[in-house]
Amino acid sequence: MATSSTLSQTQRYAAGALLALALRQAQIHQSVLLGSHSLFDDAPLAADDDAAAARHLWTHDSHSLLRPVLRFLEIDHKAWPGVETTAATSEHKHHIGAFLRKVFEDEDDGEAAAAERSEHELALAKAVDAMAMGLENDAVVVAADELTINRDVVRIDQDDGGGEGSSSAEETPGGSRSNKDYRKMAVLYMLLSACVADVNMAEEGMGSPRIRKGYDARHRVALRLLATWLDVKWIKMEAIEIMVACSAMAAAKEEEQSRGNESPNSRWENWKRGGIIGAAALTGGTLMAISGGLAAPAIAAGFTALVPTLHTLVPLIGASGFAAIATAAGHTAGSVAVAASFGAAGAGLTGTKMAKRIGSVKEFEFKTIGENHNQGRLAVAILVTGFAFTEEDYLKPWEGWKTNLERYILQWESKHIIGVSTAIRDWLASRFAMELMREGAMQTVLSGIVSAFAWPAYLVSAADFIDSKWSIAIDRSDKAGKMLAEVLLKGLQGSRPVTLIGFSLGARVVFKCLQELAFLGNNEGIVERAVMIGAPVSDKGELWEPARKMVAGRFVNVYSTNDWILGITFRASLLTQGLAGIQAVDVPGVENVDVTELVVGHSSYLTLIKQILDQLELNTYYPVFYPCTPKSK
Repeated sequence: MATSSTLSQTQRYAAGALLALALRQAQIHQSVLLGSHSLFDDAPLAADDDAAAARHLWTHDSHSLLRPVLRFLEIDHKAWPGVETTAATSEHKHHIGAFLRKVFEDEDDGEAAAAERSEHELALAKAVDAMAMGLENDAVVVAADELTINRDVVRIDQDDGGGEGSSSAEETPGGSRSNKDYRKMAVLYMLLSACVADVNMAEEGMGSPRIRKGYDARHRVALRLLATWLDVKWIKMEAIEIMVACSAMAAAKEEEQSRGNESPNSRWENWKRGGIIGAAALTGGTLMAISGGLAAPAIAAGFTALVPTLHTLVPLIGASGFAAIATAAGHTAGSVAVAASFGAAGAGLTGTKMAKRIGSVKEFEFKTIGENHNQGRLAVAILVTGFAFTEEDYLKPWEGWKTNLERYILQWESKHIIGVSTAIRDWLASRFAMELMREGAMQTVLSGIVSAFAWPAYLVSAADFIDSKWSIAIDRSDKAGKMLAEVLLKGLQGSRPVTLIGFSLGARVVFKCLQELAFLGNNEGIVERAVMIGAPVSDKGELWEPARKMVAGRFVNVYSTNDWILGITFRASLLTQGLAGIQAVDVPGVENVDVTELVVGHSSYLTLIKQILDQLELNTYYPVFYPCTPKSK
């Protein structure tokens, strides 16, 4: 019978404690950006006796993020409060180093056991490598130094005891990777499995039940940070996500077949039974079944060479379990099945037909983009265009961006978006506007963010020409944002972390969605990352702070100080207060990225989205933007 992990009890405890520390640090970084302070300069922590403040911590039982993981890891429940207390301590730097050492220490349990454990961890590491290689063929290649930049910020200093755990993979004299590198894959696979497992805490009176089943965005952000501490490239974590998705589908299929014949605890044990060994056998032994609906050809090809190594693990999960996995993988409809396993309702995003329209919104539809559908992806991106001259422009800005996310385009109110974009273009094409641009008159609009009443008459008349169409588009973007929040709350994307990216009025849709999630309350685990580009949104902190809390990871405001057309069209009272699309937002935890050197005008975003997203390197945990040579004007 297969064990649920190759790790010892002490190693599992250390892994759970590391996840707890990562959860707490990720929460701190919502309001203290990496790089602005040392990683280890904590924001003030709540006093131990302040129950109300303590409940705010992600590691607190009220969020149901940590204790279900600890139970899955079979850690004694008497030790749980100690893990929670340690995660909230101001001395976490030293704890990280100590727990990393514990993870990599081998137990003295005999040569045979050690050899078996090494074999299993090696098989898992090879499977992860093969899948990551396949993913790289279809996505942006991760730079070799991706996790070494800003290492002084994110790496545990060796002087403080963290060097052993955070160093890169060692090389043996023969050139192969060390056992430590294989252990990293085992830890990450086990922790991800624990994060997505449906563990019912209420049955045994050990804490609050999980509010939302599936893969919480806060877990994914914490795993990003933990992967950084372990010096593991994120693309390998994405490979592990696909493997866990396959295992989850198999477990769901097996539970469906045996429903009514087993206790809840037995069903939970069935999910755990996949474990590391199950994943290795799954990725190797059921290669052909998976490649038909869950893995791209490049990934399947990468596994072919591994079958001789992994097929020996099949007996460890039993013939019936192996058959169930093969059946699940071969007869389910890809991402729909994965989404269903993680709480999706109905037909998913592409089947969305809003039963309840908000206001006068007439168009609100999701369309797939890219080749990552039907491949077991555990994270979703929703991309929102807000400036377009044709319906094709809703899709074009995102086509070149390579990512391993399952991507969807939101096409909304195209009649009004195209109408206002065309009106702006027509005015810019007029001889009068061309003359003003040559004289540099437009730049005076943004020089001091002056009131509309102080503008020259010709600028006021230009704004009036556009204003009626713009006002309607603003109104519809606000309503579309509320509808997007409704979609996410219904779980049509599955209980999978969501990345929201929008530009121009699409960025306002994203912002209004976040505001709505904040207004409705208790929705912190849905959105992992948000990027707003050229956003026609006020920069007032009281608007941004609630929205920031809805984003578990990076929240980026991309702006251009010379986007005068955005200033003209959004010239009313908000302009005097500040506008996010043309200046930095002074709110803790918001990354401000100045792309003035790239952006010639507001319409430039249509062709620059890929370049901007590539330079943001969203898969890094810490803020990144690499400026490049600006386009010639």
